[in-house]
Amino acid sequence: MLRISKIGLTLLGGAGILLGALQPAAAVRCELIVATNSAPSKAAAARAAQQNARDTAQQVRRKHGWFYVTLRARKVTPDPFWKSVRPEVRNEMLLKPDIVTRQTYTQCWRGVVVPFVCTAGASACGG
Repeated sequence: MLRISKIGLTLLGGAGILLGALQPAAAVRCELIVATNSAPSKAAAARAAQQNARDTAQQVRRKHGWFYVTLRARKVTPDPFWKSVRPEVRNEMLLKPDIVTRQTYTQCWRGVVVPFVCTAGASACGG
């Protein structure tokens, strides 16, 4: 009887350790980031949108009280500033190539009010 109790206690302890090890993975949450910026050149607009995405990721980290945040590139729908002037960005308007890094997926187009506009997309995950 004592032996069965020890085996049961050992199994319960092992299950507890396993559940404890799985807990941090389940605590990781993600949020989609869409950051748009404009500039006089495509390169400058892309850099500004990418920096905006990184800054937004830090704001998300603070909002959720995360200890860390990681960014992974994610293609998103381009988001124009002045939707009354340009409600959407059609595929044929996009300037190729797209700029893809580990952290952001950036798409650019010629603006109506400003020379170039870029939207950077990312998935911000933290815990």
